[in-house]
Amino acid sequence: MSRYLVTGATGFLGSHLVAELRGAGHEVVALCRTEAPALAGEGALVRRGDVLDAASVRAAAEGCEGLFHCAGRVSRRREDAELLYRIHVEGTKITLDACRDAGVKRAVIASTSGVVAVSRDPNDIRDETAEPPIDLLARWPYYRSKLYAERAALDRNGPGFEVVAVNPSILLGPGDVHGASTGDVVSFLERRLPFVPAGGLSFVDARDAAHGMVLAMEKGRPGERYLLGAANMSLEVFFRRLSRISGVPAPALRLPRSVALAKAGAHLIEQARKRLPIDLPVDPVSAEMGQHFWYLDATKARRELDWTPRDPLETLADTVADLRARGVVWPQG
Repeated sequence: MSRYLVTGATGFLGSHLVAELRGAGHEVVALCRTEAPALAGEGALVRRGDVLDAASVRAAAEGCEGLFHCAGRVSRRREDAELLYRIHVEGTKITLDACRDAGVKRAVIASTSGVVAVSRDPNDIRDETAEPPIDLLARWPYYRSKLYAERAALDRNGPGFEVVAVNPSILLGPGDVHGASTGDVVSFLERRLPFVPAGGLSFVDARDAAHGMVLAMEKGRPGERYLLGAANMSLEVFFRRLSRISGVPAPALRLPRSVALAKAGAHLIEQARKRLPIDLPVDPVSAEMGQHFWYLDATKARRELDWTPRDPLETLADTVADLRARGVVWPQG
């Protein structure tokens, strides 16, 4: 069995990754900024530190054979651009350099499918060879910072220190205790979504994404990225399936497929958020992103990693059941 350092171990993906590694008998060192009794209860060795603090990373990485770098922050706010760059890009550079200095031989980083798999065309289903759509990513600080972080990581791949990128699509499933990935599902279940955007998404179960990262550590080719997605579907179909599973009706209003309209609508939403004493559930960036298509082809991961996701309907059902069981969802009258 091996000893691995995991950053972002308290997050949605990281927590499932720690559970999988511990279940397979591996020793896990979790780098955390605060105490993490839940991880300690699973047998992980919790080490206090931060991905922006090279000394703490280096100390935690001593004796580890591999690194799983999952630390990050999810935000669609353009105001968070500087923070996202610091955490994702600078944090990735510092963490990988410190691990290499500590003798770690292999690293798997959690990127996102959105660095390549997003388009204005519903027929454009993208794989790992697609060029990043810079014109789109320039508008969305989260995805832009993840692209630069992935590039910084893969630039460090070489003899003696191998780096593999894993790019999951939207993470769903049980256990999103911080609400970073399932917020839109919560808004749907609480009947707070005013309309259905015209775009499409891809999603994957966080448990399957964690398994994909483990497989990438074992089998992934150095310097390569692997897209992970279980299903591509329009947002109309996505909400219709959520409706069947949950019993909550889908929004009746459907937006036409127009990016220009999305931008105009985003502007109106932004003005309303500033002027009205209410919290609108749809922010302007999300409204714009929802008019695009985030479709991907995960053939490479299936072929090279032997990765197979579970039925996407199982993921949706488990997501809804978990949100309700934890009291996250407050149904509206």
